[in-house]
Amino acid sequence: MQSSNWAPEHSEALRELVARGMSYSEVADAINAKFGTCYTRNAAIGRGKRMGLGGPERPDRQPKPPPRSKAPRLSKTGVKKSRRRRATEPSEREPQPDRAAPVKLRCVGISPRLLSLIDLDDAGCRYPYGGDKDGEAIAFCGHPRLAGSSYCAPHFHLTRDGTVPERATGPVALRLVEAA
Repeated sequence: MQSSNWAPEHSEALRELVARGMSYSEVADAINAKFGTCYTRNAAIGRGKRMGLGGPERPDRQPKPPPRSKAPRLSKTGVKKSRRRRATEPSEREPQPDRAAPVKLRCVGISPRLLSLIDLDDAGCRYPYGGDKDGEAIAFCGHPRLAGSSYCAPHFHLTRDGTVPERATGPVALRLVEAA
């Protein structure tokens, strides 16, 4: 499929200008000046490739010779000199940021029952354990939940720092309103 927004006269001008040996940048500029279009160099290159046109003939450039390596510097005794850094004035070092204190993990004083989601009943704590590594199963605490929460009392205080949530959890009553 060859979708193109190039008019046939534009394509013919492209063919003629490339045959004259003009670069695609010059071709795009010439077509834009002649027809009042705004084709880019890349658009001209793409259209030329779709038309099977080659690039303008360029003279072969001679490859640059590889840079010559410098001979090692020898001292008066004929031994290779080593490069030493000269001592510079001590610069002011930027103050290093204080290292972050190691993360202190918080724990609760209960042993989780480690139930799978299928074994967890409606009244069980849903605090997750595991699942950190690929393929590791996720288990849940399973102790009785605190009223209005998904977690048991110790896990509720662990996750909320003892604060009460902004809105109470639980069933929400929705009512239908007639649309205007």
